[in-house]
Amino acid sequence: MPFCGYSLLVTPSLYRGRIAPSPTGFLHLGHARTFWIAQERARQAGGTLILRVEDIDSARCKPAFTEALFEDLRWFGLEWDEGPDCGGPFAPYVQSSRRAVYLSALERLREGGFIYPCRCSRRDVLSALGAPHAGDEEPNYPGICRPKESAFVAPPGLTDVHWRFRVPYGQRMTFTDEALGVQTAVSGVDFGDFVVWRRDGVPAYQLAVVADDAAMGITEVVRGADLWLSTFRQLLLYQALGTPPPKFRHTPLLADPATGLRLAKRHDALSLRQLRAQGATPEALRRDWV
Repeated sequence: MPFCGYSLLVTPSLYRGRIAPSPTGFLHLGHARTFWIAQERARQAGGTLILRVEDIDSARCKPAFTEALFEDLRWFGLEWDEGPDCGGPFAPYVQSSRRAVYLSALERLREGGFIYPCRCSRRDVLSALGAPHAGDEEPNYPGICRPKESAFVAPPGLTDVHWRFRVPYGQRMTFTDEALGVQTAVSGVDFGDFVVWRRDGVPAYQLAVVADDAAMGITEVVRGADLWLSTFRQLLLYQALGTPPPKFRHTPLLADPATGLRLAKRHDALSLRQLRAQGATPEALRRDWV
């Protein structure tokens, strides 16, 4: 029995939210809470919820994890209106099949002079900074390959290079988070020039998510608070591409009670299937959420 459907008529003012799991491991309770909030926001607004599988990193994404995420999401009670399994007006809903969308966005950025080719590895960047870097955040790029000409437009057809977005230095940026209120960062200080396309031919997260959310008409992005700083990078991309950004709502992260660390796939955190095997129910897991 199908449990999702869609209308070919999309009204710009209608709420459109999304859940966007990446099949690099089994989904955990933190993912479930964020996705549940996204679903409830869409329901309360009488809008549409989209499922998009973010599998552009083929080295880390596995078919078994893709199959598992559908099973786990359904077990938890999540339902979507558009997605890989039920179609929709903005298909395909799998990032590995949307390469043309990302190449088009990349070319627009290149033609506009917003990006430049970079041959630096992560090791080169850390060596130039002269300091170690830990965590998920991309270290501030020291400008080794950054062109000095402000009107620089790279020639087309370059290969074996990263493409970096030229961040305007010292620009104070703000956005109003739907949960956290007004947020502020300074470009070039809190974050630097960032990669939008990798030298192995894979679009980076920042470019892919902006291109997809814009193409799919997403009006609000609900995601974990660990992606808060990425919002400023993405706002610059929306501006460069001439596309209005969605609203953003960042949710608190859950911690593993055994370690105190935030739930993450790489930490072997409690997955939904582990919880299910232990006899947990979705209703019980959601009982203490606020």
